[in-house]
Amino acid sequence: MPFYPTSYYLDNYFSEESHFCQLYPLPIQQLDKKHWSPLIVVNRATKFLVHKPNAKILDIGSGAGKFCLAGAYYKPSAFFFGVEQRKYLVDCALSVKEKLGRLNANFFHKNFTQLDFKAFDNFYFYNSFFENIAGSDLIDDTIDYSLELYNYYTRILRLRLDELPSGTRIVTYKSLDCEIPSSYNLVDIQMDKQLKFWTKK
Repeated sequence: MPFYPTSYYLDNYFSEESHFCQLYPLPIQQLDKKHWSPLIVVNRATKFLVHKPNAKILDIGSGAGKFCLAGAYYKPSAFFFGVEQRKYLVDCALSVKEKLGRLNANFFHKNFTQLDFKAFDNFYFYNSFFENIAGSDLIDDTIDYSLELYNYYTRILRLRLDELPSGTRIVTYKSLDCEIPSSYNLVDIQMDKQLKFWTKK
């Protein structure tokens, strides 16, 4: 029979960055500050993204699953999905989910271009394409990187977001904004202009 942490232990994991990091192997912990969203960002983003019961939120480039797992803790009425092209990170996210118990989070081992965006209500994007720009910090060397890929992914994301219905919400963190089509309004900016909130017109 699976073990599910009590509310006390769950609260402890999400009380500080260092506590949450302990759920992961050391090599994944060492990537946290540069590649995974801070808990305060997840908390603020999910307050905006989860504006109705049973909302389906997609994290584009979910890495080790921190945004989805923390989001599911903060907003248990919603469903969080992450798409990530590195299988070992998806496996890691699923392992941590198992440790945490009944959280509404799931993960796809795919390239985001393979997903139907219309299956989701709202979206989170922590500039997961930036690794393709020369001189940026890389998670690893297991995938291809190039400026051409950066431009391709940016173009595809912009097209996919543009096809979504009016009222769709997006939160971007440390993004260059070029991924967001002109059909969206910027409705709020926080954290030294790094965290931005968008809605489809």
